[in-house]
Amino acid sequence: MGRHKAAEEEYGTRSRPRSRGRGRTVALATVLVVAVVAGTGIAVRSGLIPLVGNCADDAVDLKVSASPDIAPALREAAHYAKEHKVTSDGNCLDVQVAAEDSSKVAERLRDGKDPGFQAWVPDASMWVDQANSGGNSSRVSPTGAIASTPVAVGMTGKAAKSLGWPKKTYSWAQLAAAGSQGDSLRLGSADPARSATGLLALTEVAGQAGKAKGGSAQVAAAAKILAERTVDSDSQLLDTLARDDSGAESGNPKRNDALILTEQRAYTRNEESDGALDLFYPEGGSPALDYPYVVPDNTELSTEQSRAAVRFMTFLKESRGQRLLRAAGFRPEDGKADQGVAEAAGAREPQPYTAPTAEPPSAKALQETRGMWTITVQSARLLVVVDASPSMAEPVPGRGQSRMDVTKASLLQALAQFTPADDIGLWEFSTRLDGNRDYRELVPTDRLGARKGEGATQRDKLTAAFGSLQPQAGGATGLYDTTLAAYRQASENYAPDKFNAVVLLTDGTNEDPGSLTRGGLLTKLRELTDPAHPLPVVGIAVGPEAVGDDVKAIGSATGGSGFKVDDPAQIHEVINNAIVEAGGKQQR
Repeated sequence: MGRHKAAEEEYGTRSRPRSRGRGRTVALATVLVVAVVAGTGIAVRSGLIPLVGNCADDAVDLKVSASPDIAPALREAAHYAKEHKVTSDGNCLDVQVAAEDSSKVAERLRDGKDPGFQAWVPDASMWVDQANSGGNSSRVSPTGAIASTPVAVGMTGKAAKSLGWPKKTYSWAQLAAAGSQGDSLRLGSADPARSATGLLALTEVAGQAGKAKGGSAQVAAAAKILAERTVDSDSQLLDTLARDDSGAESGNPKRNDALILTEQRAYTRNEESDGALDLFYPEGGSPALDYPYVVPDNTELSTEQSRAAVRFMTFLKESRGQRLLRAAGFRPEDGKADQGVAEAAGAREPQPYTAPTAEPPSAKALQETRGMWTITVQSARLLVVVDASPSMAEPVPGRGQSRMDVTKASLLQALAQFTPADDIGLWEFSTRLDGNRDYRELVPTDRLGARKGEGATQRDKLTAAFGSLQPQAGGATGLYDTTLAAYRQASENYAPDKFNAVVLLTDGTNEDPGSLTRGGLLTKLRELTDPAHPLPVVGIAVGPEAVGDDVKAIGSATGGSGFKVDDPAQIHEVINNAIVEAGGKQQR
């Protein structure tokens, strides 16, 4: 029996003559299926694809790659579809579901490699954007979401009680701050570079904290601390949790007592474990994973497979498929809370678990957060170049200190935020400080934890050198020649596995008439820049009379930034902000 004849029998239409309207409908269905094969992706909810009935001789094999958290539920759905003879064009569905991290699949698709499947269910739409970002990638097209789950913060009972759960509520920024205070709350997360859950949460933290004064510096500091407790994937995260509140594991500093995770993962963990997690749902709404159903643009996909891929999606969106997803702890695609699921996951009123989920962040916000994370948590290699011209002896209004004194204190404050794995060096400049050179190397760039004779570390040497900086009498501001020399040295000693930058602090514009012109400097800097080895200059014009045009132009020419600060005490904050901004640019 042919497929079309079988379809007519299932709908009870075999004895009826086909009308013109019916013919137009079949033609439309054919166009829609062809659109799926072309990769445009469509959601079919009509009765044109057979639902349940007698199977044809051969089942349609369909390989689905799915995020590990939803893969078990999709396997249940695939088993149900096969057992109950859910069909596509009269053929049964034989769906095989493989669990794969969404970030790895997105990378494979972006590189144009054979996907090895006919449908893909990542945990978030951000991976679809990433998969489509490569020049060699096959286009992938979402056909709609099949489920959702909000991102929350799960804690052991002891930790939750210490923070006033369930009555007390917190914003994302407040929860991150609580996790940044030493060992008072050991907060773990999956790596935001590989985890949508971790990235969405960190983007919320950055968005909320960024509105406050010094917010970017706070986010960078929180990211540094969070990085010490990250694991590669969400699948590994629950293994880091303290086993209970009374046993030895709860006092193990390597164990976490709080985790950034989804409601669904908390639900699964609580169903399988005696020690239940309690969930904090941050104020203002939580971001959510949206589980798009994706059909790759693969010319080897047969018509039967493309139609079967769409048929399996429609089954997942129908009542039986949705019940299976609810039983696995997922919410429907509209994000509406299921009280039974939420409470089993650890929700209690007045935690706002029924509140609408937050609007998804923009692609730009996600890129900037991913960049900030990458730059903040990886080691840095910085060459700090400080103006030592006579004008740095000028007093800072209202502080009773010179520009140099306040600059030194701010640099020491910034130094404290870097780790022993970071490389930092120091130059000073004026005019003719070292023969005919306007600059002088005070501390060669090296790892802060490196020992430097008699037990002193690189950090010790820098601390002493910052403290001894003094304005040089009789000089001027040799800005342009110094900038070029510093950039050349940093380029020659580039560390590929680190964030490289030149930090340039000056309180004036170039005052050396025999030096390069500004145009000549910018031309040479652009010639030295290498997109494969980004080396931004972070230029900071210090003092109320400082002119910021030079540092802004220098920063722009190198992919960096230029800032003007009236008070040198702002320098450490500006350095952190500049690192965040540079990281965002490198991810675009």
